[in-house]
Amino acid sequence: MFTGLIETVGELVSIERTGASGSLTVKTSLPLNEIAIGASIAVNGACLTVVRKGGGAVTFDVSPETIDRTSFRQLAAGSPLNMERAMRLSDRLDGHLVSGHVDCVATVAERRETSGNVVLSFRFPAEFGKYLAAKGSVAIDGISLTVNCVTADTFSVNVIPHTAAKTTLLKKRVGDLVNIETDLICRYLERLLNGRGGAEGGVTLDLLARNGFV
Repeated sequence: MFTGLIETVGELVSIERTGASGSLTVKTSLPLNEIAIGASIAVNGACLTVVRKGGGAVTFDVSPETIDRTSFRQLAAGSPLNMERAMRLSDRLDGHLVSGHVDCVATVAERRETSGNVVLSFRFPAEFGKYLAAKGSVAIDGISLTVNCVTADTFSVNVIPHTAAKTTLLKKRVGDLVNIETDLICRYLERLLNGRGGAEGGVTLDLLARNGFV
């Protein structure tokens, strides 16, 4: 589990493909002596497992699902990558709950600067629109941000100077791809309400009435 507050921006050293799978090696300023083999790190919002470390870099195995679901397939050596170590239970949750499970890839549709801030608009697959709400939370390449406004297949965010300077968003341009993770609470709530796989058929007015909620 992560917070969406980026610790550092790493640099992709190499990406190797082995069939449908692959591996990423990333140069990082994270303290390698504090990172165990098997530890989880969010890389551009995708939760990856450290399999090797040394020489100022960490290596992660990448599954076919991760490659298919993220923008990793378009990375090249030298690409900047947002990195965040898994949160401790004692940490303050200054961002929002981020699982590191990317829902979809979005495209930067518009970029404009206003009063020192950067406003970015994204176009994304419409089926994920139901998980976004104005003033709700979204993770973009692992960064916890607040949604300004949302339509059926677009949404926008405001990026303050600090966030722009400490993440990869400062260099994002129209046409660039980003990883999107919607609010995980919305996904669980949808499953509960729909009752997918449940014996009760979901939360309905009848169910609530039968259990004393009127």
